[in-house]
Amino acid sequence: MAHRIEMKRSNRAMQWGRDIPPGRSLVDSPDRARPDCPPPAKRGWHLVGAIFFWIAMVVFPAANAADPASIQFDRKTVVVLGDSLSAGLGIEPAQAFPALLQAKMDAAGWNCAVVNAGVSGDTSADGLARIDWLLRRRIDVLILELGGNDGLRGLPVSATKTNLQAIIDRTKRQYPQAQFIVAGMQMPPNMGEEYTAAFRSVFPELAATNHAALIPFLLEGVAGKPELNQEDRIHPTAEGHKIVAENVWKVLKPVLQKMNPAKPHQWR
Repeated sequence: MAHRIEMKRSNRAMQWGRDIPPGRSLVDSPDRARPDCPPPAKRGWHLVGAIFFWIAMVVFPAANAADPASIQFDRKTVVVLGDSLSAGLGIEPAQAFPALLQAKMDAAGWNCAVVNAGVSGDTSADGLARIDWLLRRRIDVLILELGGNDGLRGLPVSATKTNLQAIIDRTKRQYPQAQFIVAGMQMPPNMGEEYTAAFRSVFPELAATNHAALIPFLLEGVAGKPELNQEDRIHPTAEGHKIVAENVWKVLKPVLQKMNPAKPHQWR
């Protein structure tokens, strides 16, 4: 039987927003002493300032009108739903390819937020189990980077494909305008020729069925190169993640350009 490798599952948790601390409410009692509340003698000046601010907003609305370009460039959310490759196992989070994608967008002046939803050890079934939680936040682009652990464990290819399709279907149902990018993966030869061929075909088939963009092989230029991988020969080093980020960026960049056609000169 082929040697199977299981990636260590991390207990890393993700936080989408800040919760209100226990015992605190959105509105504090007016009788409660607060460091950010001015003493009574100074509250009158705060009231005067508030009145002038109101006048400025009402009397001179043109001066405060939002720039149409800024409206068009509302913040887009790019979610990377993946496993240890996205999570950056063995390296600093800032060195993982999702963080590098964020840096590229920032350098390009693009108003996008990359959410790293990678969890080490996750299979396609694990990703499906947590997609509903992820969908609580709007998703404009979903990069689907799952399936590698399915293959390494020799799980049925049909189950992997079904799980990944279900993730896409649920996301489409919640956000019909969402765009999808499927990250292709490949298995080492020791998994058997029949299995590796069937596994490799899952990703282009998913992309074609869902009119999604395809990264042919996420680890192109990295896999099989000891100098770009950690000691386990599976997870890229920081240098390897730079190449992975380029592989993703080649596909992600035109997807975002279609969503935000203005200011093409900012892309580089």
